[in-house]
Formats: sequence, structure tokens, C-alpha cells
Amino acid sequence: MDNRDAMGSWLSGPRAAAEEMGVDFGYRGERLGLPQDGPGSIAPLGRRFGALIVDWALCMLIAYGLIARGDQQAAGNWALAIFFVLSLLTLGTVGGTPGKALFRLRVIAEDGGRLGIVRVLIRSVLLCVAIPALIWDRDSRGLHDRLARAVQIRV
Repeated sequence: MDNRDAMGSWLSGPRAAAEEMGVDFGYRGERLGLPQDGPGSIAPLGRRFGALIVDWALCMLIAYGLIARGDQQAAGNWALAIFFVLSLLTLGTVGGTPGKALFRLRVIAEDGGRLGIVRVLIRSVLLCVAIPALIWDRDSRGLHDRLARAVQIRV
């Protein structure tokens, strides 16, 4: 074996090496019974990050302008609290935050229904902690979505 081939598979990671050996992982969302593309498919990471940025900016604007009165440290703390409340209220009622609506995304239960209040609470708390949102499975779902048995889909 050429050393460059070994180096390429090492840099590509274990998934690429397994795929080269013939392992079929399928597409993102296949294990959940979701379509590969289009409405109802797993939301792409770019859209999810875009929605998060819009929601965080909205929360910072509200915190900075209405609550913290210009104090940047206080605004950051209040923004997290506002983000938590925004997440609880909007995910539990309409299935998405303003940022998710802008990027045409929705959060649903794994079985396709609406998330109950307990699942929304679990997901929102874990999302505010941030670490679980950075740990993904092969369907590109964060740990906060896995533990809440939720999935973000395209609308």
C-alpha cells in the first residue's frame, strides 16, 4: 500500500475508511424513515447554524436594548435566558423559533409528531448548556435532539 493512501484514509477519518471497505451508512435520516432530500428531510447544518445565529442575534438585541440597558456582560447573560424562554415557547407551540422559520426548518418528534413540553424542556436546557449540541450522531443530530427524541427537518 502506498503511504499516501494510508495517510489519506487516516486524515479522512474512520467513516471514510469504513466506506472504502464497503460499509454502507446510508443517507442522513434514513434510519429515522425520513426522505433523503426535500421537505421532511434532515435539516442541513448550514441552515441550522444560520437559524441559531438569527435567534441568538434576536435575543442579544432584546437583552441589550430592553433589559441590560447597554451593559454588554449583563446582555449576554440575559440573552441566554431569553433564548431559553424563546425556545420553550416557540418549539412547544409552532415547532420552531423565528430563525428556524426564516430558514424553513422545523423541530419534530422522531415519530413525526409535535414535541411535548417535557421534550421541549429537555432539548432547550441541553441546548443552552451548548456541549450536547456539539456532539452529533451519524444523522447529524446533536445530543440535545437525541435525548429529547427530536429531529430538525426542512419544511
